[in-house]
Amino acid sequence: MSFKGIVRELREIKDGIGSISKRVGDRKHWHSRMMSHIAPDLAPNPPSDLIQQGQWANLPPELLLDIIQRVEESETTWPARAVVVSCASVCKSWRAIVREIVKTPEQCGRLTFPISLKQPGPRQSPIQCFIRRDRETSTFYLHYGLVPSEGEKDKLLLAAKRIRRATSTEFIISLVADDFSRASSTYVGKLRSNFLGTKFTVYDSQPPCDAVPQTNSRSSRRFHSKQVSPRVPACNYSVGTVCYELNILRTRGPRRMHCAMPSIPVSSIQEGGTAPTPTLFSQAYDEHFAPSPCSTEKELVTGYSSTNLSEPHVQGAEPLVLKNKSPRWHEQLQCWCLNFRGRVTVASVKNFQLVAAVVPSHNVSAEEQERVILQFGKIGKDIFTVDYRYPLSCFQAFAICLSSFDTKPACE
Repeated sequence: MSFKGIVRELREIKDGIGSISKRVGDRKHWHSRMMSHIAPDLAPNPPSDLIQQGQWANLPPELLLDIIQRVEESETTWPARAVVVSCASVCKSWRAIVREIVKTPEQCGRLTFPISLKQPGPRQSPIQCFIRRDRETSTFYLHYGLVPSEGEKDKLLLAAKRIRRATSTEFIISLVADDFSRASSTYVGKLRSNFLGTKFTVYDSQPPCDAVPQTNSRSSRRFHSKQVSPRVPACNYSVGTVCYELNILRTRGPRRMHCAMPSIPVSSIQEGGTAPTPTLFSQAYDEHFAPSPCSTEKELVTGYSSTNLSEPHVQGAEPLVLKNKSPRWHEQLQCWCLNFRGRVTVASVKNFQLVAAVVPSHNVSAEEQERVILQFGKIGKDIFTVDYRYPLSCFQAFAICLSSFDTKPACE
C-alpha cells in the first residue's frame, strides 16, 4: 500500500475512533468539540470489539514505527496534523509509539496534543497565534496560525469567557468554545482580577510539576467510590500573577506591567536551564486530590496556593519575573513605538512585549535579556496576535494576554 493510501486509511480511522473515549458522551458531540483529545489511560476499557482494529492493531512494531514516523513528518500543520492524533486513538500500542515519536513544542516547535498547551514553547522561533474577540458574548478564542484564514477553519487552541462579578472579573479558560463549566473535563484554568483591575492571578486546573498537594485518606476513599458524581468543582492552583502599575499622575504612555511566574524558575532561562514540562493531563488529582462536592472554590484555592505555590516550587529556586519592554517615543508619529516585526499593525494601549526582568546575579546573557518571550498586539477590529516562546506555555501566554482586555482606569 502506498504512503498516501496509509494516510487515507488513517483519516478514515479518525472518523470512527472518537467513540472510544469515555470523556464525552456520544461520537458526534465528541468529534465536533475536540478532535485533538485522546482517550485517557484511566478510562474504563472499551469492549473487545473496539480494541480489535483488524490489521492496524496487529502491525509489527517496526512497521508501525516507520508508518507513524512518516505520518508525523509529513503532517506538520493543522488540520492535517489531526491524523497524528488519530494514530494515538487507535489502541494502546499505537498511543505508546506516538508518544515516543511526537516531541514537545520546545523540541519540535509544533502543537499536537492538548497537553502541548501546558508545555513550554520553542526556544528559538516563537509559536504564532491570534485571538478573536466576540464582544456580544464576552468570549475570546485563541487560534493557531499567523492571521485568520477565510472560512474560519483555523485550529482552536483555547477559549475564554469573561464573567464580571461585584468585586472582580474572571476569565474561565476551556479547551472548547461551548463549555465553560469548571466541573467539565475541558476546563484548564482561569484568570481572576482584583477590584481595581490592577492585579490578576493565573490559576491552573492541575498542580505544577513540583507541587504535590496534601490530601487526607478520607477524601481519597470517597473519590474511589463509584457513587460519587464525576462533575465536582475543579481544583485551582495559582501559577502566576500579572500586576499593572497605577498611573496616579495620569501621565501619557503605555501600561507598565510585571508578571511573576512562581511555577517557572529563573534558572530556566540561564544557560543549560530547563522549565517544568508536564507530560500528561493530571488524572491522579481528579481521584486523589479533588475535594468533596460540598467544598467551596475558596477552600480549593487557599488550601493549595498558600502552602505550595506562594514559595518557589523548586526548593531554593527563584521564580521567573517578566516585565514589559519599554517603548520609544516617535517624534514624527507622535506615539510610543515598539518593533513588533510586522506582527502588530494597529496602535493600541493593549499592545505589549514581555522580556525577562533579571539582575546581574542571575547570570543571564545579554541576548537572553533582550529576547521577547511574549508579544501581544492588535491587527484589526477584535483581532489580536499572540507570539510566545520558551519558557512560557500556550496556556500561560493566553492567560497573560487576557489580562489586557479587562478595564483598567487606574492604569491609563
